[in-house]
Amino acid sequence: MRNDGQVNESVDQSRRYPRVTSFRFRRGSLTTGQQRNWETLWPQLGIDLLTGADQAPPAPGETRTAHPPLDLPALFGRDAPTVLEIGSGTGISTAAMAEAEPDVDVLAVEVYKPGLAQLVGLVDRGGLTNIRMIRGDAVMVLTELLGPESLTGIRVFFPDPWPKSRHHKRRLVQSGTIELMADRLKPGGVLHIATDHADYAEWIAEHLATQHRDRPHVVSLTTDPPILLDRPTTKFEGRAEREGRGVNEFVYTRPHPATSRPTEGGTP
Repeated sequence: MRNDGQVNESVDQSRRYPRVTSFRFRRGSLTTGQQRNWETLWPQLGIDLLTGADQAPPAPGETRTAHPPLDLPALFGRDAPTVLEIGSGTGISTAAMAEAEPDVDVLAVEVYKPGLAQLVGLVDRGGLTNIRMIRGDAVMVLTELLGPESLTGIRVFFPDPWPKSRHHKRRLVQSGTIELMADRLKPGGVLHIATDHADYAEWIAEHLATQHRDRPHVVSLTTDPPILLDRPTTKFEGRAEREGRGVNEFVYTRPHPATSRPTEGGTP
């Protein structure tokens, strides 16, 4: 079900680009085949930012510098519309949507190594040439590796809902990250979010409805999208539906400057 986020209640604006970790570190071992794929294919398909427990501390006297911005045409070997997928999980949806849309490049960001290893295998078996992967923090990717107006789409499918109130600050979707994602979208680019968590859906709707219209922002999509919106149903989504948890989808776009104007429910 698409939800256009028409919620009138005000919400506190989070700090502009939140750095609170919005993902959980999960450990998992690779199968023999996955380990072989990782060793042989990851250097060609992936970038490892090494965050959290996997990141070595700076050596004495070492100064860490920001990651250089990505050269997307060089990364993919062509100049094509690029979609950033935040939290690709096991990569099933990523691979299926990339296969259905070969003229679009997909940059998948995930911290779970076994999930990325599975996606590497899907890329190899499917002969897919339009997927690259980053293992690391999506906010770091957005702030350091990608420039303004560099993306045609951003997908955030089933982000961790962090259901406890004291953990809400860890949710990926905050006013600051919405503004950041809007800034990275080209005018006409699409932000597509899906969640099966009812409280998180309300949270997302409130934050979308209270954006600052004098900063980069997104509005409900009312025209034909420049990228594919149809998602394959994963086993996790199927289980959620069987348990009575409906999926809420938010499809928004960065408006073109000539058409950008305040709308009802937004912050002037």
